Amino acid sequence: MRRTIVLVSAVLLAPLALAQQPGVPVTRDSIWRGIFAREPLPADGSANAVEAARAALGKALFSDTRLSGDGTRSCSTCHQPARAFTDGLPKGSGRDGVPLNRNTPHLWNLAWSTSFYWDGREPTLEQQARVPLTAANELGGHFTEIVAQLIADQQMTNAFARAFPSSPAVTDTAILQALAAYERTLVSAKTRFDAWVEGDDGALSQSEKQGFDIFVGKGGCVSCHGGWRFTDDAFHDIGLPGTDPGRGGIAGGTPGLPAFKTPGLRELAHTAPYMHDGSLATLRDVIDHYAGAKIERPPVSPNIVRDLTLSRDETDALIAFLLTLSSESPEPPIGTVSPMP
Repeated sequence: MRRTIVLVSAVLLAPLALAQQPGVPVTRDSIWRGIFAREPLPADGSANAVEAARAALGKALFSDTRLSGDGTRSCSTCHQPARAFTDGLPKGSGRDGVPLNRNTPHLWNLAWSTSFYWDGREPTLEQQARVPLTAANELGGHFTEIVAQLIADQQMTNAFARAFPSSPAVTDTAILQALAAYERTLVSAKTRFDAWVEGDDGALSQSEKQGFDIFVGKGGCVSCHGGWRFTDDAFHDIGLPGTDPGRGGIAGGTPGLPAFKTPGLRELAHTAPYMHDGSLATLRDVIDHYAGAKIERPPVSPNIVRDLTLSRDETDALIAFLLTLSSESPEPPIGTVSPMP
């Protein structure tokens, strides 16, 4: 526990300051509740009619096969809402049937992210969206053809005019902005863990509370999976086998360091298999990886607890806690984004 507190000491300062306000008792739970309290959207456009129109348009485009070169695929082919915006495969499936290089990540809570892809190579959602749309083995689309097909659809041209009133043309930039606007609305629903954060001491069972203690204590999980989204948005080598260079293979990364972005843990009950390569099928596999199965090599992140051992009961409790981060349904609540008129 002492090691974990040192690692997250900077994170602790803000909630501790809040807890020290007059009349607010400082307790262990109040500190952790402060750390895991939800944050407001970076830019709340819920009352903005134009932003709402862009999100509705983006939702329609997300499942529109006209964005692909052969008219058979869309964003939702791999990011399936019924699977919490994943595909359930170890690695995404290419147009030619050959698996892609990495696991399909979920799309929850990306409005707070500042880099995208497992290696963080794209700095915005708009830039990220362009890549799979035009990649030959993903959607394989061509914007000249995509734009021409959408312009031929009067309902679509009307939707673009509502979403971009100052510049109502159907363009590749507008398509990407609409898709990004929709993806920023994908905020994971509150769960029983959030009820505990908000003060309901009975929201978690004793086993789940034990798992939380392990998560923030001897397991050291909070060192990378902190905050309400359960990610530090950083890149780490976690000791997985393979030759994928990760962030070490792109500009801004450290050459030779196979580091990958820390995934957020919200809705993880619906997003198996896990890791950038989809190599771990279950949460138990993930925990076993950190508790003895990882490759010990010099670049493995110092955030990871060395020589971690967990009993069967401790593993069960940790899994029970992790499952409290998921809602009953893997899809966004109905009505989160209004349908396109």
